[in-house]
Amino acid sequence: MAVIYLGLGSNKAPDHHLKFAIESLSQEFGVLEISPIYRSKAVGFSGEDFLNAVVRAETTMSVSELKQFLTRLEDQCGRDRSQPKFSDRVLDIDILLYDDLRGEFDGLVLPREEIHRYAHVLKPLVDIAPRLKIPGGNQTYQELWEIFQGDRSLVTHKLDDKESPQ
Repeated sequence: MAVIYLGLGSNKAPDHHLKFAIESLSQEFGVLEISPIYRSKAVGFSGEDFLNAVVRAETTMSVSELKQFLTRLEDQCGRDRSQPKFSDRVLDIDILLYDDLRGEFDGLVLPREEIHRYAHVLKPLVDIAPRLKIPGGNQTYQELWEIFQGDRSLVTHKLDDKESPQ
């Protein structure tokens, strides 16, 4: 079984879409470890705030199979892939880590570079795996967070049971 860490994000009916993602991932992978959920400002464009979390799971899927499965989940929520990279998202699920793989796999660079760039990716990862070492390195993600120079503006968020898709 491979240990995977997935980054979840949404800024369109985000409570609804994150709950959908977590429930779907739980059905597929069983027990999940889920970080706190954080509200953060949109990056690279003007838009509604995002809700973000990181999920740890175990899988027998290959990187390619996992990527296809996550794409189907995003598509089930109505993800519009014609939009620019930095735009509103109903659901975005990124493979952050897949075991200790390093390099390019099926067009995906692992570990995901966004881990080092954005608090909304790094902090939830630190919350569930502070002592995990960066693949191929000696530094832990907690140590990376301690020296993180980017915007740390995050607010914890509790999912709303009443929100429905827009």
